[in-house]
Amino acid sequence: MAEEAPTEYFIQGITSKGKKFRPSDWSERLAGVMSSFGPKASANARGPNAYLRYSLYVRPTMIGDLKVVVLDSRLKDIEPMAFNFVLNFAKDNDLVVTEACELPHDHATQQSGEVKR
Repeated sequence: MAEEAPTEYFIQGITSKGKKFRPSDWSERLAGVMSSFGPKASANARGPNAYLRYSLYVRPTMIGDLKVVVLDSRLKDIEPMAFNFVLNFAKDNDLVVTEACELPHDHATQQSGEVKR
């Protein structure tokens, strides 16, 4: 049986009234706060050469010219309070949230090897 793809929540940097959310770096800040939830950073990413790694479960991105934070539903199983924190942030700031299912990496391959035209 194939494993079901996780649900993702796309938290958009726009309010339900269509206003762009400020500050402009809100997505990086939110994802930065959540960076400790997920696989640990490698040992060589510590000290003076350390850099921020976002969590696999809370990632900032851009869709067109709109800042978005992608929240992976698997965070709910790992740390429910962190998952709820992110969704409540969106709710408290009246941000548009869209729920979607991640496509598997092989979604574009043809089962029979034929190319459809």
